[in-house]
Amino acid sequence: MDWPRCRILRPAVWLPGLALILVLVPPLQARAQAPTAFPPDYAAVRAAWRPSDARLLASDGRELQRLRTDFSGRRGDWLPLAEVSVALQRAVVMSEDRRFYEHGGVDWLASASAAWSSAWGDGVRRGASTLSMQLAALLDPELRRGPGGRGVLQKIDQMWAARALESRWSKAEILEAYLNLAAWRGELVGVDALSRVMFQKHASGLTLREAALAAVLLRGPNAPVPTLVQRGCALLRELGRPGECRGLRDFTQVALSRVREPRFGAPALAPHWARLLWDAGQADARGEIRSTLDRGLQAAAVRAVRRRLDELRGTGVTDAAVVVLDNRSGAVLAYVGSSGALSEAADVDHARAARQAGSTLKPFLYGLALDQRRLTAASLLDDSPVGLDGGGGLYVPDNYDHRFGGWVSARTALASSLNVPAVRTLMLVGPDALAARLAALGLPLTRGGDYYGYSLALGSADVTLLSLANAYRALARGGDYAPVNLRARPGAGAQAGTRLYSPEAAWIVGDMLADRPARARTFGLDSPLTTRFWTAVKTGTSRDMRDNWCVGWSADYTVGVWVGNSAGASMRNVSGVSGAGPIWHDVFDWLYRDGVPAPPPRPPGVEAQAVEFGEGLEPARTEYFLGDTAQARFAPPDLRAGHGRPRIAEPVDGTLLALDPDIPWDRQRLRLRAVDAGARPAAGARWFLDGEPYGREPAPDWAPRPGTHVFELRDARGAVLDRARVIVRGGRFAIGAGPAGGPDAGNHPDAQGKH
Repeated sequence: MDWPRCRILRPAVWLPGLALILVLVPPLQARAQAPTAFPPDYAAVRAAWRPSDARLLASDGRELQRLRTDFSGRRGDWLPLAEVSVALQRAVVMSEDRRFYEHGGVDWLASASAAWSSAWGDGVRRGASTLSMQLAALLDPELRRGPGGRGVLQKIDQMWAARALESRWSKAEILEAYLNLAAWRGELVGVDALSRVMFQKHASGLTLREAALAAVLLRGPNAPVPTLVQRGCALLRELGRPGECRGLRDFTQVALSRVREPRFGAPALAPHWARLLWDAGQADARGEIRSTLDRGLQAAAVRAVRRRLDELRGTGVTDAAVVVLDNRSGAVLAYVGSSGALSEAADVDHARAARQAGSTLKPFLYGLALDQRRLTAASLLDDSPVGLDGGGGLYVPDNYDHRFGGWVSARTALASSLNVPAVRTLMLVGPDALAARLAALGLPLTRGGDYYGYSLALGSADVTLLSLANAYRALARGGDYAPVNLRARPGAGAQAGTRLYSPEAAWIVGDMLADRPARARTFGLDSPLTTRFWTAVKTGTSRDMRDNWCVGWSADYTVGVWVGNSAGASMRNVSGVSGAGPIWHDVFDWLYRDGVPAPPPRPPGVEAQAVEFGEGLEPARTEYFLGDTAQARFAPPDLRAGHGRPRIAEPVDGTLLALDPDIPWDRQRLRLRAVDAGARPAAGARWFLDGEPYGREPAPDWAPRPGTHVFELRDARGAVLDRARVIVRGGRFAIGAGPAGGPDAGNHPDAQGKH
């Protein structure tokens, strides 16, 4: 007869158990009489629990994001027993302590059986630690098993602690605490982390198969798959569901493969905003970060980014960022720092990365010029080539489409984002004044206006999307600047600010940016910038199409979008209106999905005046002016005088050219172009080079040769209409291949008109 395997009532089993009880009871009674602070209060243990992740909450209290802040273990939330699957509770009790609801902390029968098995050495190890004893070890570090196991005195202490625990805690509290404090697999601690990572669901939804696998992990957290499958099947048979063993191996392998996943199976909608608020100390004692993000808006912005980037595949676009601000309070309502899985650097917060601003700085320039009474919205600016001293050489700005429109109003120049008129406006205002204003608006300019020069009008400074959107919010607030309110709470009131623009100038700039006909020259009447309600919007594209922007506002919100890629490489034919514009449009559509807002009211200091333009440069319209700056007619000086003679548009007088010896000379050309007073081609005008006839307009491109040369434009009688001096510095060329050419040099397709 194999006595260790006989029924428990046989003497060979209960006699050793009785002896064990007689040995252990006196020490336990002595321990019970000693003063101690164990066990701690159940409520205190639960209150002391801290997840390893901070939780970003939306304005409605729902979870948006988890942010790993503690790397000692992966812990989720403390779950009440009512939120844990009954299947898991049954499986754990059956696997670890099947007489849990019958004993008072120590299962003497199990202890006796384990002692007998150990003494007789039948090779089968039987555990005798109850759930209460295991929980005591989790609560008191001195009771935890060491590398060599537990000694007799430590085991006695553990038994005493379990009995003390049972005397003060209920069975439900003990089971709940055990499930939340136990280690399961790898760094997973607690049932919430186990469920969200391994099974990607809430613990209340665990099935019996999932529960069985979880329960056997408690006995061997790092056991190999075959062992887990064997133990899991045995447990499922004991639970009366042997059919669940089918496919358990594959199921186990898949579940274990998720242990090293970087995040819980929770929503991941705003990782960068969670990090920013955590670093700003916005988390409470429980690790919760309450934010003003609108959960629906945040999800809509993420969807808009992914949808547009999918459409732009193959163009060099891999990333985007979105910021939505509440105009009154400065609260951040949506914040997308990257495109996530589509990004080449998903952890980089592109909403706070410094990028070249492009044309998005122009509204601040025109607002400054309006406030200084240097311009009105109807003032005419010359959209024709201009050469300026850039310190290190000649600065020749060009328009985005490489075309010039002649005389245009400031309204058209801003709305259509024309570069040359913006540079001419900066010549009136001054780079230092603009740089100081941009810095006051919170943009991260690190240098003064002298450093940027006139290129500041075209956005040569680096900005961040968050700071740029907030600067636009100042215009939306009537020129009143206030920083982004990181501490805003849902329903926050109006934010106090600093007056940087007059309400009248800010309103007129907004009216110009909301004018569809005024931007039709560049963007057409129907584009992503067109909304079914009032919005003021401006796009921008940085040099070589590395970045593009779309920023605008309504009466209630300011929305900013950046599109590009983390490496800063050029995109292929993606501008602000085609890259960032559709995302901006989708976000605003979501914001006003249930209604149409009213446009901002016109300030009392803005005067409406009917205006017309000389020679039909622009259609007559009602224009808006600051105070006494109103007038009824606008015409350029040469049209007011009744004449407009042709002039040289290219090359600009004073152009300096350097021939590149590494490029064949016959591939280097200078374009010649003459226009009339309306910036139209001056057909028939006669060109002269160094006093010799060169040809009529349109003249062939010129092959430069070293030296100083003078181009002249003459009328039929030989009178000089315009003159441009060009200096060419030559390189060294092979004999017989030197720069040559003249009036007969043909047009070359690679000839460039910018220098």
